[in-house]
Amino acid sequence: MAYTTIDDPSEYFTITLYTGDGSDGRAITNSANAGNFQPDWLWYKERSSTSEHRAFDSSRGASKRLEPNNTNAEATDTTNHQSFDSNGFTIGNSGSTNANGDTYVAWQWKANGGTTSSNTDGSITSTVQANTTAGFSILTYSANATAGATVGHGLGTTPSVVILKKRSGTGDGNWMVGHKAYVGNAAENVALDGTGVPVAADDTAGSTWNRTAFTSTVFTLGDGQAGDWTGRTNRSGYTMVAYCFAEIKGYSKFGSYTGNGSTDGVFIYTGFKPAWVMFKRTSQTESWVIADNKRDTDNPVGNFLLADSNAAEGSGVVYDFLSNGIKIRDASQNESSATYIYFAFAEHPFVSSKGV
Repeated sequence: MAYTTIDDPSEYFTITLYTGDGSDGRAITNSANAGNFQPDWLWYKERSSTSEHRAFDSSRGASKRLEPNNTNAEATDTTNHQSFDSNGFTIGNSGSTNANGDTYVAWQWKANGGTTSSNTDGSITSTVQANTTAGFSILTYSANATAGATVGHGLGTTPSVVILKKRSGTGDGNWMVGHKAYVGNAAENVALDGTGVPVAADDTAGSTWNRTAFTSTVFTLGDGQAGDWTGRTNRSGYTMVAYCFAEIKGYSKFGSYTGNGSTDGVFIYTGFKPAWVMFKRTSQTESWVIADNKRDTDNPVGNFLLADSNAAEGSGVVYDFLSNGIKIRDASQNESSATYIYFAFAEHPFVSSKGV
């Protein structure tokens, strides 16, 4: 069996850097996959100044904005992002994505070109676009406030991560992150837009994922009561969006580690040279830290952005991106006996499909 089915990760994930020029209707071209990369989930962040994160996907539509660092409901917006193009994307003149002279990063994942289908694997029917080769799907559904309700994700294999956001209404709007390191445990409620650690609900029904592990067909929801964690995932009458990721050997990896308190830190074997990583300390309050190989092209990789903050790009968190994994060299990401989760996507696999 081949080591990997993906020799060129840039077919499915890419990072584009650009400098804003303040113009409306500006087309940005991706260089990935021989100039043939139309994104389906696009996550922007201004690097040189404070600005909210911006997220758009081809299932909800090009004008539908969400902000990963806060709880705001979905908004209609054509000043940030205007279209998903065959080899990139088009932006407006908003300061969050195109202020003259400011610098930006656009993280992009490919699903199914915006083509969706109905999925009835769960008790709630979902609308899904999936890329099973890359282990990524985008789905939308309407919540029903039923404990134990299930939603089909369309991956055909068990996801390691589900990131879920309530699109409509006010209140209970956190981005809920399900990670294989803790989903199914009592403490499984954690938000992308906050610094908190996984916490427990008073009962099973009050837990985000109903204390039920993901399966190859569905994920499970709690009772959706307003004011508790399940209000973020299954509150009756609200519309939801979820981004689901399964591990693909040589392309993506999701896991956890325990720090050793040394600058000669933990080595995380991924099976590929990383292009993008996100870390979160789960044993103590701490931000979600994002690093990538485009904003910092050489080791040590020290430039970072915080998923839960509108802060400009910082520096000082230190990693080495190696041919087969990540070496942690910063005490803040390697406290003795502290636990962390990570998310990683590849620049290239450690071994190609031909064994090279």
